[in-house]
Amino acid sequence: MAVVVSDIDEAGGRQTVDAIEARGGRAVFFQMDVRRASEAEQLIAFAEQTFGGLDLLINNASAPTGDLAIESWLDQIETDLLGAMHMTRCAVASMRRRGGGVIVNMASISALWHGRKTPGGIAGYDVAKAGMIRMTSRLAPLAESDHIRVNCLAPGWIGTDEVRSYWESLTPEERLLRGVPTKLLSTEQICDAVVRLATDPSLAGRVLVWWSEHEPQLIEWGDRGYRRLENF
Repeated sequence: MAVVVSDIDEAGGRQTVDAIEARGGRAVFFQMDVRRASEAEQLIAFAEQTFGGLDLLINNASAPTGDLAIESWLDQIETDLLGAMHMTRCAVASMRRRGGGVIVNMASISALWHGRKTPGGIAGYDVAKAGMIRMTSRLAPLAESDHIRVNCLAPGWIGTDEVRSYWESLTPEERLLRGVPTKLLSTEQICDAVVRLATDPSLAGRVLVWWSEHEPQLIEWGDRGYRRLENF
């Protein structure tokens, strides 16, 4: 695949391009901010002009900082959810011109919990990722009407450098008390899952959940979103 790498952080984006090219791939960088609808339009136009069209969009932009105060949620909502909506709207228009395509949204298991029994998490991030999951399922009809499949990956803890450093600083007992998983997912596992969601023609509007200790599993289509109810 030819890849357009996009990030608000130019240095990090160009490092990704270098890594792709070092392995024999083709990639270019385009700096933009997904929170701005006009820049999303510019990014899609750049992809079309550079490589002749758009076949696959990965909505992976995120702003995982904040606290419980509602005032701090806006950055996550604008980046993770509204940014994904801007990108999806523009990508769908481009893919319709091309005759089809695929969109993969990156959510999180943190969007699945109905309340936490252990401390942690970022409220605005959880709200935004829950929105991405619902956006995915609501766009399922695009597969039939426009040959555009939209799927979602909701992973657990991924072993990036920062996450692994924190994880390794804890004892097994501390991980249990803090709700930290016993193992981390690798970036290679995440990449393989995204590729499967992008290339399997039977998957549309589906959400793949991958808790760090378990195997990846699809949420059943039409799932009501809860397992047990308490009497009221």
